[in-house]
Amino acid sequence: MASTLGLGARPPAPRTPSPRAADALRQASDGEPDDSLALWNGVPPYVLLIEDDEGDAVLVEELVDDSGIDVRLGRAASLADALDLLAAEPPECVLLDLHLPDAQGLDGLKKVLAVSAEAAVVVLTGLSEERAGLSAVAAGAQDYLVKGRLEPDVFMRAIRYAIQRKRTELAAVALEAGRLRAEENARLERGLLPTPLLLDAPADAVTVCARYHPGRAQTLLGGDFYDVVQTPDGATHAVVGDVSGHGPSEAALGVCLRVAWRSFVMAGARDAELLGLLEQILLAERSGPEIFATLVSLTRAPGSRAVSVQRAGHPGFLLRSPGGVELRTVPGGPALGIMPGWGAGWPVTDVPVEVGGAVMLFTDGLIEGRVGPGSDRLDEAGLLEIARRHTGLPAEPFVDSLIQAAQGLAADWGGLADDVAVLHLEWNTPT
Repeated sequence: MASTLGLGARPPAPRTPSPRAADALRQASDGEPDDSLALWNGVPPYVLLIEDDEGDAVLVEELVDDSGIDVRLGRAASLADALDLLAAEPPECVLLDLHLPDAQGLDGLKKVLAVSAEAAVVVLTGLSEERAGLSAVAAGAQDYLVKGRLEPDVFMRAIRYAIQRKRTELAAVALEAGRLRAEENARLERGLLPTPLLLDAPADAVTVCARYHPGRAQTLLGGDFYDVVQTPDGATHAVVGDVSGHGPSEAALGVCLRVAWRSFVMAGARDAELLGLLEQILLAERSGPEIFATLVSLTRAPGSRAVSVQRAGHPGFLLRSPGGVELRTVPGGPALGIMPGWGAGWPVTDVPVEVGGAVMLFTDGLIEGRVGPGSDRLDEAGLLEIARRHTGLPAEPFVDSLIQAAQGLAADWGGLADDVAVLHLEWNTPT
């Protein structure tokens, strides 16, 4: 049965509700479905009474006892003591007198809500203070009760319904937060997954196949990014990159780097100058000195039989030809942000591409999945082995087969926990 505790006392430990308590709770709802039973999950709710008047405190105890419903009832005689109890264990409901030794009117309500935002608050008022109760509801309380007009069933129903309304309010807030998060993710996704900027009638057409798979355990997109641009001279420029870490800050930085890369390429920046500018953007925009980015970028001049490749701390890439697939890892420099102002620059390497050949760039999420016990991972050699089994496939089936195979091998060992970005480029006009 319920009990009122002394000043500053902790509520008693939860106990299983008695059959009488459950029956009384059902009767109090007058036969209507009572969702508050499910809310309590078989544990008596903790209700904190903040009341300095001993007579009123005894009245509340008697109302709870007469209701026949199990409630863990705690009490504080001042707002200061109540705030300590609220911090120690948030209650499901707070019964708040508006006249306390250290708080008058809505001031106490505001402080309670600030400390225990998830608790339902029911204000206790006198017979002549009904307007104050309405003001309290407008200020954030779930309900108000007039002390001289209380019956046990009405009293307990008010508490249960206040808890229900508060849970509904919190669920609505969480739903709205989820909607806003989804909109934010969609904006980030549009930034990370661009539409290739290709010429309407290029002299050297390129077919682009791109895939982006968020990591298994990530609720937000990570920092992987890619882009493809053809400049007015007909050259094709492409990049695949990976910002370290996961979450909104890294995703936003990935979007920033991708947009900056496109802008610098369109403005004529090339080779070491291009990567140096990107590093400056990263240093200015990153959330901390530990954040870095890896990338591989390439340029193919119209009619050329080679691509010019730069690598900054990134894995190699797959080079496809009519005769098969090979892994190419060109000389490179450090990841952007690891050694700011690195004087040696990032070397440019020309890699021949046969007629009818293609290039596939990817991020390390594709090759870092565990495929066995311990630290066994797919790595570049494992990816090459998979690629050689699918060498005769067209671009889209080839890319999808590689991703599916990597996911399948890692499925029993935690899956692909990192984001995966893949960019496959195939030039259509024979050179």
